[in-house]
Amino acid sequence: MSGSAQADIRTRLQEWLPKLVLAPSFAVTLFFVYGFILFTILLSFTGSKMLPLWTFVGWKNYRSLWALDNWHTAIANIGVFASLYIGFSMAIGLMLAIFLDQKIRGEGMLRPIYLYPMALSFIVTGTAWKWFLDPGIGLEHILQQWGWTSFQFGWIKDGRYAIYCIVLAAVWQTSGFVMSMFLAGLRGIDNEILKAAQIDGASTWQLYRRIVIPLLRPAFMSAFVILAHLAVKSYDLVIALTGGGPGRDTELPATFMYSYTFTRNQMGIGASSAVIMLMTVAAIMVPYIYAELKEKK
Repeated sequence: MSGSAQADIRTRLQEWLPKLVLAPSFAVTLFFVYGFILFTILLSFTGSKMLPLWTFVGWKNYRSLWALDNWHTAIANIGVFASLYIGFSMAIGLMLAIFLDQKIRGEGMLRPIYLYPMALSFIVTGTAWKWFLDPGIGLEHILQQWGWTSFQFGWIKDGRYAIYCIVLAAVWQTSGFVMSMFLAGLRGIDNEILKAAQIDGASTWQLYRRIVIPLLRPAFMSAFVILAHLAVKSYDLVIALTGGGPGRDTELPATFMYSYTFTRNQMGIGASSAVIMLMTVAAIMVPYIYAELKEKK
């Protein structure tokens, strides 16, 4: 075999080897992610109950879904939860990032402390906050034992406030992660721009309002997309913290989908709710991806 032929074979192997190595992972992802997405969409148009049934019922499951009071409760709850969760996580994350950006002493110690909650699973976070908020063993019980007998904090048992307990736990877990995104954005701003604005007489408030925060737009968009995605698919945190209760007061679309699919044996309706959740996530992700790709071009 000539040297040119050997070189040609070697070049082809170098081109195909990465593809061959990645092919099994790609095939598994294609099947278990996108394959099951298509399977769920198909189920939403069938009369499936406890097991999949291939009797086509059209839009019946979607009409039944939107006629359920529990689904309307879940939609209302996700509206409250998502708006507060995203708003407070971004506000606290931005404040922490600005605080750490001042080159304070001990930044190397504070940064991992703020990021630590994100290393925990949502199950662990929900369980820990359940213990903390439980009136029988948590904050209320401890403060009453210390002598503050009039102190009461029973939000987790009160249907009017239980959803805010979910917000507290979720914000605690992810605000440090949002902080890291904003801090990276702040460290990427050209100091010459800030110095020029200060020379022109801009106050600190004007500096952040007119220069820093507008330059953080990519970080804001990324944080919003990630938080919105986490809010829509929130399940384990709710189950660990409140179990969807008291009653249905902390029911979210993810817990609704699970209960109707696997507990109430209404797989068609559960699949319909999952498809609506998928469409919600897609409505958030697709414009963001399109804007990013357009900006790169």
